[in-house]
Amino acid sequence: MQDQTTTINRAAESVPPQAWFAVSAVFHYLGPAFAVLLFPAVGVLGVAWFRIASAALVFAPLTRPWRVLGAANRSGKLLLVGLGVCLAVMNTSFYLALDRLPMSLVAAMEFVGTIGVALYGLRTGRNMAALGLAVLGVFILIDVKWSTDLGGLGWALLNSAMFVGYIVLAHKAAESGASGGVERLGAAMAVAFIILMPIGFMQAWQAFGTLNLVLAGIGVGICSSVIPYICDQLAMSRLPRASFAFLLALLPATATIIAVIVLAQIPTLQDITGVVLVMMGVAVHKPADATSKTRPVKR
Repeated sequence: MQDQTTTINRAAESVPPQAWFAVSAVFHYLGPAFAVLLFPAVGVLGVAWFRIASAALVFAPLTRPWRVLGAANRSGKLLLVGLGVCLAVMNTSFYLALDRLPMSLVAAMEFVGTIGVALYGLRTGRNMAALGLAVLGVFILIDVKWSTDLGGLGWALLNSAMFVGYIVLAHKAAESGASGGVERLGAAMAVAFIILMPIGFMQAWQAFGTLNLVLAGIGVGICSSVIPYICDQLAMSRLPRASFAFLLALLPATATIIAVIVLAQIPTLQDITGVVLVMMGVAVHKPADATSKTRPVKR
């Protein structure tokens, strides 16, 4: 494990941290876009299962989650289990929302909760303005033609709430020393896999007879939960939290661009206005410990 950590640290230092973030930003929504294309063949829950299962399989030999969980004390275990629950529910609700709503809207709604956490930690006029911009942008994005899909909005809200829960639990786990970085993610992925095993396996099982579908499902997991998470760690090992938070403002635009290229979801001028407002809100908001370095809390 020490050799693996040294290799990761060397990789982080040999490439500019902004480059690691750029790779993460692309795969952050490229994986979900590919997942949407798989929904008709595998089913939403089946794709969610493939995502978690393949990520857990990749992380297992690298992070040895059984050792991380075994070494944690009681409170540490509860935190890691909580992270796993958040990952399982968050990813599933994210896909259920994507099945019914445009990616730009679902992605934008995530950042309202993120800015809300910043406002709770640092109640300033700047963060109030940031939250106002993000909320206004989301309302513009919802639009009348989408607002009738209350089920889709419900899943998007649940995803946003779980994202906030993940942020809180991830910071607590890091502070407690229960595990850190990639090791923590690996343990949480293992827990998420156990939770999703009985939920999405039946849909995923139907794809096992088709090799291309199985490979595509594994690809979704690697693109969504392995590459971006590891790149996040490599970027954050050298970026202050304030710098990372500012770069997050690019993600709503990334989601919109990838939705255009992969899913042919062409944004209107109104959609672009909403995305820009959310980006401004993310860029304006200020974390409570803006001068410190910390681990990422992205999807």
